Amino acid sequence: MKILFEDNHLIAVNKPNNVLVQGDETGDETLADQVKLYIKEKYNKPGDVFLGTIHRLDRPVSGVTIFARTSKALERMNKIFAERDVKKTYWAIVGKRPEQFYGHLTHYILKDSSKNIVKAYDSMSNRAKGAKQADLDYELIAEIEDNYLLKVDLQTGRSHQIRAQLAKIGCPIKGDVKYGYPNANKDSSIHLHCRNISFQHPVTKLPVNITATVPKEQVWKMFQAIEG
Repeated sequence: MKILFEDNHLIAVNKPNNVLVQGDETGDETLADQVKLYIKEKYNKPGDVFLGTIHRLDRPVSGVTIFARTSKALERMNKIFAERDVKKTYWAIVGKRPEQFYGHLTHYILKDSSKNIVKAYDSMSNRAKGAKQADLDYELIAEIEDNYLLKVDLQTGRSHQIRAQLAKIGCPIKGDVKYGYPNANKDSSIHLHCRNISFQHPVTKLPVNITATVPKEQVWKMFQAIEG
């Protein structure tokens, strides 16, 4: 866990893949647990440490994850995210070059909570009743052999949105067998990384721009030059 940003109101870390942000039925240690322990030890805080979860990354996803250190910051950051006054950029590696090197995708996302999976529809139909509109922009920024690096700018924040929308255009993310990629990664991760989040600080009102380096993994290492 690498600290990317820290002040009295917020803390942001580079989440490793295969770490839960918040607890689930597995009972596994979470990123929130690790951050609380870090704060407790660094500032020698007695008792429980307040930490508010602002947004979540799926377990197999890595990258920028932001927590609130105060209830005021949590309330204000929740409003910033709800009103989409935040820019979120992801990097995804897919195994097939998209037909268009860049474009805008609009789909309608319907979640099956029992299976923790979503389906992307091209339009609102009877099959997609109750679905929510999902929008993103993507751009092919590099390719090495059969690995294609896409930059994805999210316009909405739907569950599994990037995973489902890229799969819908025939470009599932590498390792993401849930959404149609043929082979799982050995560590059960997927090649999706929250690269950057930028927003206006909820208290100081100054611009905040947080960037996370990609995992030290073989396929990601092929694109290290892009990070510069």
